[in-house]
Amino acid sequence: MGIISVDKANNLFWLGRYTERVFTTLRKFFRVYDHMLDDSDQDNGNSILNYREYCGRLAIPDIYLNEQDFVTRYLFDRDNPDSLVSNMERAYDDAIVLRDEVSSHVLGYIQLALDTFDGAKNANMPIFALQPVIDDLFAFWGCVDDYVENEECRNIIKTGKYLERLDLYLRLDYRMQDIEKEYSKMLNRLNKTKLHINMEKLEELTAIINKKTELTENYREALNCLGEIVEVI
Repeated sequence: MGIISVDKANNLFWLGRYTERVFTTLRKFFRVYDHMLDDSDQDNGNSILNYREYCGRLAIPDIYLNEQDFVTRYLFDRDNPDSLVSNMERAYDDAIVLRDEVSSHVLGYIQLALDTFDGAKNANMPIFALQPVIDDLFAFWGCVDDYVENEECRNIIKTGKYLERLDLYLRLDYRMQDIEKEYSKMLNRLNKTKLHINMEKLEELTAIINKKTELTENYREALNCLGEIVEVI
């Protein structure tokens, strides 16, 4: 790993994953929430019809009593390890450890996003009060490019980012061209790092994605391969 320790590489990788997890799932959640408000059995272009299906797609336990309980606890419950605020907290914990590697500017936008979660919980319309989190995370990624001077650090963070995005796109049934694009981005960053790569799993995943028409049938196999490509803690 050169001057980057294994522990720091792990923190960098998961900083990328946790921030992307909040970013992509929150954007998808906005659409799922709109559909729940619509109270309709029609798809209307959204393939996820209710919160139970959403939980199933993301492989998180359905511990919620009803839609309102899901909205509150999935977004704001710090005792729920699958909640978005819990994932934001884990990103913050990684950023604190990496303060010297990522700079206070990068850490600042993670803090802003976490503060937004705290403020939105008691807002009159909490779901809409979370929109600034998306903006904060956009700014976070801009700061990663501008203020993380070590190229290896940037590449590890973005490997985590694109691996997480690809995982979510597979689970949430994104278009094939989107999946291919994110896979290409992940490979580009992964190949520039000194991370230990499981080439067998990488080749298996490449073969599955290249088949395209069979991806829907084999997406669970693709997820299994994706989870084993990078060997980190």
